Amino acid sequence: MQIEQTTLPGVLLLTPRRHGDARGFFSESWNRKTLEEAGVDLPEFVQDNHSMSGAVGTLRGLHYQSPPMAQGKLVRCGRGALYDVAVDARLGSPTYGQWFGAELSFENGRQLWIPAGFLHGFVTREPDTEIVYKCTAHYSAANDGGVRWDSLGIDWGVDAPVLSDKDRDAPAFVNWQSPFTFEG
Repeated sequence: MQIEQTTLPGVLLLTPRRHGDARGFFSESWNRKTLEEAGVDLPEFVQDNHSMSGAVGTLRGLHYQSPPMAQGKLVRCGRGALYDVAVDARLGSPTYGQWFGAELSFENGRQLWIPAGFLHGFVTREPDTEIVYKCTAHYSAANDGGVRWDSLGIDWGVDAPVLSDKDRDAPAFVNWQSPFTFEG
C-alpha cells in the first residue's frame, strides 16, 4: 500500500495495490497489519457507511461529530469520482482552518484517512457516484454538525452544487465554535 502524508498532519492519502487480470482486479482496501508494519496505527473502526449521489455536483459537507462521539473516517470511492476534503477544526492547531483535498475515484482506488477533529466533505464528479467509508465512532444525531461548504475558500470545482437544506443552512466557519482541541 502506498501511504502519503498530506499538508495536514495526521491526514493520509492511501493507495492500495490492485492485482488485475482479464477478469478485473482484486485489492485489499483495508489491512491493519499492513498499515501497522508501515508505522500507521489507526483507531478501531466500528461502522461502515455507503452513500450514492445521483447528480454530478452533489456536495455533502462539511460534516463532523463532536466529542465524545467524534469520528475518524477512512473514505474511498466505490463507483464514479469525487473530490474529498478534510479541514483541520482543532482549536490551537498550527493548521487550524486549513484544508486538503484529493480526487478519489473508482479508477484510482485512493483513500483518504481523516482523523477525528477534522471536518469532512465531498463533491461528486460523475453521475451515480458512491462513497464508502469506515468510521471510528457510531453515528450520533445529538453530536452531528456541519459548517457551511463555501466559508473556507475551498475550490470545489462547481459554482452551484446540489445541497441538502442542512448543508445550505450550516453556519460559516468564522461564526462556528469548534468543539475540538489540538492535542499536539
